Amino acid sequence: MRKPKIVILGAGYGGLMTVTRLQKQLGVNEADLVLVNKNDYHYETTWLHEASAGTLHHDRVRYDIREVIDTQKVEFVQATVEEIKAEENRVILSTGEIAYDYLVISLGAESETFGIKGLKEYAFSISNVNAARQLREHIEYQFATYNTEEEKKDERLSIVVGGAGFTGIEFLGELANRIPELCKEYDVDFHKVKLICVEAAPMVLPGFDPELVDYAVSYLEKKGVEFRIGTAIKEAIPGGIIVGKGEEEVEEIKAETVVWAAGVRGNSVIEKSGIEAMRGRVKVQLDLRVPGKENLFIIGDCSLIINEEINRPYPPTAQIAMQQGELCARNIAGLVRGKSELETFEFDNKGTVCSLGEDEAIGTAFGKKFYGAKASFLKKMVDNRALYMIGGPSMVFKKGKFNIF
Repeated sequence: MRKPKIVILGAGYGGLMTVTRLQKQLGVNEADLVLVNKNDYHYETTWLHEASAGTLHHDRVRYDIREVIDTQKVEFVQATVEEIKAEENRVILSTGEIAYDYLVISLGAESETFGIKGLKEYAFSISNVNAARQLREHIEYQFATYNTEEEKKDERLSIVVGGAGFTGIEFLGELANRIPELCKEYDVDFHKVKLICVEAAPMVLPGFDPELVDYAVSYLEKKGVEFRIGTAIKEAIPGGIIVGKGEEEVEEIKAETVVWAAGVRGNSVIEKSGIEAMRGRVKVQLDLRVPGKENLFIIGDCSLIINEEINRPYPPTAQIAMQQGELCARNIAGLVRGKSELETFEFDNKGTVCSLGEDEAIGTAFGKKFYGAKASFLKKMVDNRALYMIGGPSMVFKKGKFNIF
């Protein structure tokens, strides 16, 4: 009897959680497991803001995929996914194609520009390891050339961050710590630096506890961050952005560094493959399958599940992706063994923590609010827990955060 082939696309939080659980739950004689990813490494998406600001080396945020998969049970294919032929049960890769019996799509998110002109051409993103490395090097170059080149002198020390959600705020927190170090290293007057956050929504960290938000804003303002709330980016141009409140009040902000951190969408492969989606996210059933596709699961940033309590989709977070990965693995193992009733997804919210730098953060957990050093400790424990759940104790010792106090 032929063994079913289970193909997992993407080695992010959801994909790795799925494959590491499947390799434990299924024997080598029960199924063939294949993991496809364009890089031979996994990167901690929730650490990219640190690598982008230069407070953490980019190699610290990633690890080799082969360190966490059982290569006796899992075949790893390094390739880019180009299209999914769901009707034919096969996937088109940059290296060829692969057939499957069960498919898990966990391809991760892409930056969403909402059609704002010039963002793709003139703004940096915090989207992957290479983007983080490019942004860090660019910022350092602006400081390094400030005293050697007269052209656009003031603009070199102006940094605009578009978006005051989690990514934007965490990046600002790291930058606020990094800038004094850069000023000292390159003999730059700290007061010459401008760090501006532009947010179209009427508040910072929409949906987060207002008391914690006030703490974060006050802390970052003391560090030199200027907030422009209720102000939309109309266009990105060479050397700056055009912003405005409403239709009439328009202003140009000159800055050699513009970072777009205001939104993500699902992977474009979803739409290219003809799968019905909203901004690359597919409304899946509670068992994580695509409606009408008994062998197709979508998890992580490409999946959309409604939180019935507030009648809004769950946000695309690492915590949710990992929980979906665990459930997805159990459901696929059940199908392989002839089980007809599958488990349904119920999000178990462990809490939310937003970093404000090395030793500052805000967060909620266990029904309580946390500020400052306690919240920062909690954030590091969350990061270490993610490493532990996928790579075990050895990965925590290798990549974990132990500078607790």
